[in-house]
Amino acid sequence: MSGIQRLLRPLHALLAALALVLTAGAVAPAATAAPAAERTVGSGWNDYSCKPSSAHPRPVVLVHGTLGNSVDNWLGLAPYLVNRGYCVFSLDYGKLPGVPMFHGLGPIDKGAEELSVYVDKVREATGVDKVDLVGHSQGGAMPRYYLNFLGGADKVNSLTGLVPSSHGTTVHGLTKLMDSIPGARKALGGFAPGLTDQALGSDYLKKLNSVPDTVPGVRYTVIATKYDEIVSPYQSAFLSGPNVRNVLLQDLCKVDLSGHFATGMTDRIAFHEVANALDPANAKPTTCASAVIG
Repeated sequence: MSGIQRLLRPLHALLAALALVLTAGAVAPAATAAPAAERTVGSGWNDYSCKPSSAHPRPVVLVHGTLGNSVDNWLGLAPYLVNRGYCVFSLDYGKLPGVPMFHGLGPIDKGAEELSVYVDKVREATGVDKVDLVGHSQGGAMPRYYLNFLGGADKVNSLTGLVPSSHGTTVHGLTKLMDSIPGARKALGGFAPGLTDQALGSDYLKKLNSVPDTVPGVRYTVIATKYDEIVSPYQSAFLSGPNVRNVLLQDLCKVDLSGHFATGMTDRIAFHEVANALDPANAKPTTCASAVIG
């Protein structure tokens, strides 16, 4: 083995480990799913003829996480909200050339620009002034860039983040390992900046968190789990400021063992809290029973 190969081997191992961790919860749903057009039409969301009701006067825009997409990330939550009378929409953002299905890998500030365009599209289709945003992982944190730097505050009523990477993550030490290998952060960022933008200490995070967590006029809810495999420490998901409600799933149901991916994709206790965040005037207590009757 050459000297260069020996130097590159730990970098390759790190990149493989990061990819394994970040794709662990995303690959399974996508592998067995039907074509996107068939799924969205059959599920009742992304219906641009939908008009918000007086009970739910704002459309809900779902923002997927890293390596997610507009369908597979929301096979649980989108129907849950549609069945409750919401107009629900979801977008794909952060696509890389030649990488199908697994999105959210491009620069996060550019993803926020794509969200801005999409929100305007939904507003025009539904005839409303403001939308409610619900995002998973990166999708729960990226909208803050839209709200703080791209004028989104005038177009958004609330942001609900499911295990958002609000203040960055160490991925339980993997990012520290990355920074111990010369050139590793730059190499990974050159391929998939959406990953390194979320790593603690990134230039993106420095800009995002150079301003207050919240903007006036927007309600914020953060739903976190102590068993988060990706956002670490899990408390870094929480926000500070007016109109913020930080929720730990285990405070609602001690036996809820959901981790990062399940919280956004399958956990009906988390879904119940999303419904409460969207309609606080009619919120109902979330308990373990919400997993069954929520």
